Amino acid sequence: MKKYMVLCAGLCAAVAFTSCKSSESAYKKAYEKAKAQESAQQATEPEPVETNVVAPLEVKPVTETKVVDNTDNVQVRQENVSLVNGNGLKNFSVVVGSFSLIANAEGLQQTLRQAGYDAQIVKNNDRNMYRVVAATFDTKADAAASRNELRSKYADAWLLYNGQ
Repeated sequence: MKKYMVLCAGLCAAVAFTSCKSSESAYKKAYEKAKAQESAQQATEPEPVETNVVAPLEVKPVTETKVVDNTDNVQVRQENVSLVNGNGLKNFSVVVGSFSLIANAEGLQQTLRQAGYDAQIVKNNDRNMYRVVAATFDTKADAAASRNELRSKYADAWLLYNGQ
């Protein structure tokens, strides 16, 4: 009886191993079929033609050349913030730091106040971040000029529009 069980188990194992083996020729046929389709598709597609388009140069006298002020292209973020520490925000503010801990924001605020700025701390409740504002202005142009000055020391300074 024991011999028959071992024989049956061996026979089942042999059948299982031989039935799971895939034939290599099936993979080879599928590969050759895909290659044939690819080459047929390449033969029917026309080669892309590269053309260079050059716009004609329009010459204007110097008196007609218009100089554009770049203050309109300054990026401004709009966030709803609440004042945590400071005198209050105007329309446009220059943000020089963003922190998740208020202690870090207070440290930067003290540094800015020692440098002569009216630094303030505001909180963006949506992102749970404390923003350190170095200066605040009524006009975008003044805020952009201040931001450009502050970027020498605070490279990531950006403009905030108080959306309240």
